Amino acid sequence: MSSSDRTKSALFYEYPPEDGDVFGQGRRERIEKLTDLYTTVITRDNFDRHAAALADVEVIFATWGIPSFGDRHFKAMPNLKAVFYAAGNVKSFATPLIDRNITLVGGWDINAIPVAEMCLSQVLLSLRGYFRATRRYADLKTHDAKSFPRSGVFGESVGLIGLGKIGTRLRNLLATYPIKVLAYDPFLTDERAEQLSVESVSLVELFKRSLVVSNHIPDIESTVGTLRHEHFSEMRDGATFINSGRGAQVVEADLIRVLENRSDLTALLDVTLPEPPIQDSPLWQLPNVVISPHIGGTVGDEVVRLADCVIDEYERWQAGQSLSYEITSKVLATMG
Repeated sequence: MSSSDRTKSALFYEYPPEDGDVFGQGRRERIEKLTDLYTTVITRDNFDRHAAALADVEVIFATWGIPSFGDRHFKAMPNLKAVFYAAGNVKSFATPLIDRNITLVGGWDINAIPVAEMCLSQVLLSLRGYFRATRRYADLKTHDAKSFPRSGVFGESVGLIGLGKIGTRLRNLLATYPIKVLAYDPFLTDERAEQLSVESVSLVELFKRSLVVSNHIPDIESTVGTLRHEHFSEMRDGATFINSGRGAQVVEADLIRVLENRSDLTALLDVTLPEPPIQDSPLWQLPNVVISPHIGGTVGDEVVRLADCVIDEYERWQAGQSLSYEITSKVLATMG
């Protein structure tokens, strides 16, 4: 097939190269074999300079930094049929595409893999009392630092708040350990609970019974302020709260109040509101809080996994086959 007969495509993205080359390690070359790829990567700043050359583009391969398309973008690309987004959340740019019946595919589920893996490591360390023991060790400087009940993984209870992409992946990772998994999700059916081997409980009961609570609620308007004092105050002795969802779901003042009064508890926060917390936030000072700078997502060499996902989807789309990762308006409404 000559280049003139192949699907015209372009790359759209703009992100720090130190975060990993999504279309590196041969992925750009794979796209070039499958399509007639425009030579320049399009960004917010150079779009207008290249707009005239993009009139025949039918497919966009993109990742972090894709612009939010407006009328001038669609006018310049009248033949655009599909966007394959090799990254996670698409909420910032998806609606105009979906409204124009342009197929949108995203690597949202694939981007959940490293978040679930990070949470698994935090869960396992928490069940051993690692975070509580290390801060006690710094104070006591003797092995008395570990003289508190430490359950380990055998038969202990872990609570998952939300069983979307990340929560489900974490639950599946936990399946290899002798752990009882409790779950709170308003949309969890009895059938799905049985499939995932989780016990569906209320939010308060989940906090009461779990030694580790991990939040994966979608970041939508209805979930703002979901996790409050009435939940954190019920946490078990030595329990850990993990938040890799979003900071808006936590009433921060309530969490701080409980943590200030209970040194046995631990909070592992990869997300806050705002990010980072304000300079004088007690979260920076509390010894039982660990804040990480939103590192749960895909990084480094992992990023090509996202490209593989969307390139595979492109091949299915081109062949007229059903897609596994299409973002429809219904899917978009559930995304965090």
